Amino acid sequence: MRIESAVVTNYRCIVDSGEFGVEADKTILVGINEAGKTALLKAIQLVSPTPDTPDIDWLFDAPAPMVDDIRRGNLERAEMAVAKVVLTPDSTDLEGLALANSTEVRFEMTVWLSGKRTYRVTGLPPSPSLGDVDKSIVRLTSAMSKQSSEDAKAAAQTLTAWRADRSQSDRISGEIADELRSHLDALLPLFADGSAAEGYWDALDSVVKEATGRDAVGKHLLSKLPPFVYFSSYFSVRPRIHLNRLAEREESGEIDLDYDFGNLQLLKFLGFTARELSDMDSDAPEKGVNYDSDVQEQERYKAALAAHERKLTERKRALQTAGARLTADIRRVWNDDSLTLRLDVDGQYLQTLVEDELGIPVELDQRSEGFRWLVSFFVVFHAQAKDDLRNAVLLLDEPGLSLHALKQQEFRKTVSALAEGNQIIYTTHSPFMVGADELDLVRVVEMVDRKVGTKVHTRLAVDDPKSIYPLQAALGYDLAQSMFTHQRNLVVEGITDLLIIEALNSAFSSDGGPALDSDIAIVPAGSASKVVYYSTILTSQSLKVAALLDSDSAGDQAAEQEALWQLLSAKRILRTGDHISGVQRAEIEDLLRQTLAEVARDELGWDSLATVQQQPARPLMEILVAEHPGASKWKLARAFARWLSANGTAALDASEREAWRSLSTAVNKALG
Repeated sequence: MRIESAVVTNYRCIVDSGEFGVEADKTILVGINEAGKTALLKAIQLVSPTPDTPDIDWLFDAPAPMVDDIRRGNLERAEMAVAKVVLTPDSTDLEGLALANSTEVRFEMTVWLSGKRTYRVTGLPPSPSLGDVDKSIVRLTSAMSKQSSEDAKAAAQTLTAWRADRSQSDRISGEIADELRSHLDALLPLFADGSAAEGYWDALDSVVKEATGRDAVGKHLLSKLPPFVYFSSYFSVRPRIHLNRLAEREESGEIDLDYDFGNLQLLKFLGFTARELSDMDSDAPEKGVNYDSDVQEQERYKAALAAHERKLTERKRALQTAGARLTADIRRVWNDDSLTLRLDVDGQYLQTLVEDELGIPVELDQRSEGFRWLVSFFVVFHAQAKDDLRNAVLLLDEPGLSLHALKQQEFRKTVSALAEGNQIIYTTHSPFMVGADELDLVRVVEMVDRKVGTKVHTRLAVDDPKSIYPLQAALGYDLAQSMFTHQRNLVVEGITDLLIIEALNSAFSSDGGPALDSDIAIVPAGSASKVVYYSTILTSQSLKVAALLDSDSAGDQAAEQEALWQLLSAKRILRTGDHISGVQRAEIEDLLRQTLAEVARDELGWDSLATVQQQPARPLMEILVAEHPGASKWKLARAFARWLSANGTAALDASEREAWRSLSTAVNKALG
């Protein structure tokens, strides 16, 4: 079961985040400091908390302006939702349930400020209301009241009084279904022979049975709800843990979660309590005073010694197994096969040790902060996901913050690998934790006004451009890395050209259609005027370069620059207009004129389809901008990429497929 969408309200800095979609595998939350990213993750975790999750506390967790109203009773905590998630069950979640249309079933889970959690299932046939069965109830009670039995009359009056306390709109499910079942069970043995009440009773019994079946679906899905595991960089495993002191803090209730959380998770991972490991140091049996002469004392001692040695062996193997698991995880991310993690008990101290190629173990705190963070992450993950490492929802707050940029890139691969079995939502400021091919996974978290609170944007249109800086930096870094790694490069005017061409190339490649050669890199210059600069940089590295320019005035000016002609032959300066017929000043969007007009209408609400068809020679973007002030190439390119991924190349117009074939062939030839 995976989250499909979520909304957070009435929690800390969040009044109403707005509902936002969550990707099936990995979702990335970006935003500036104090935007509310951590609050979002912590609120979502409350929907399905792990045992270590602190309970919600309205005094500290409600938005500050609401606290006094809650205290005075003007606001009811039980009516203030904190987080609601909509989850999509998979086939394994629905096994054993006879559902007519399981693809429509969704499981909604809500946590309230009072701490209560409620759920409901959508996509099932709707539950009838009490108003729908009023006639059957009235007829049943009337028939029972006419019987001579006083018990029958009393039971009928009880059902009538119960119904009077309920609303017509109350659905027959949950407690109401259970209560109605109790009344029906009470009436059943009181029927007189041949009474008409029996038929009305059967009708109500059928309704209650259907309600019970729907409730059973909800309870079944509730049992399949995955744990939501939250991890922050503040959760650190200490290199040396004094077991007896930790056990005493636990027993006295003086645990400091900020300090002890990582330590407790390590013990949970090992499968021991601090007290159990501590007592093993002092539980060695001693020989009694009569040991030499008392056979029973000798047997007692041998049994006690054997039990003690068994405990020590169990502890040793648990420590070895845990160390091996952590070693495998760390090596995969750290790319160092000489590293070995060891967990050891020395007296009252549980130690986390690291060995490298020198073979000399050192305590964890002698390694870098980034390495310690990685060890702590895997300890908490193993412990809270119960070693299953699958089917959990991982909420990672600033993962890899202390890792070097290159290690962050490696850890991003680890996150993607974990996402194959677990749904992951993580926050980040780092461009190295956002891949250039992952922009569709990004949700921007923004707080422009504290009175309004935190908002989550699925699209990258935000009021504060600082919110998307990590995305800009990620694209910039990806560009810088790709510029000198490909022998064949196509320089285009901007990011939207890149998005459209990559979307087309990926879709046609998957369908076996015309595509760019696999070793061609697409390099966005930022504008037509900068194409010559990028071409200069690339050609100076002895790389093969072609330029694709729009056939508008800016493209004409760039194409006529003498420096570009000196760098590139005429065959390697490509124009979009050469692959489109009938459009004056054609831009890249005009390759997909009909489809983009429909996408603009259906996905973005910019309906200019009639104008586009009536003015076939006018550039598409010129029409959209004129008729829709908010229209932009960026939004259109993003919407088209999503649309093409969902619909495939067969949904394109025949002329558009031919235009792409012509352009891709020309690019391959120019760089051949």
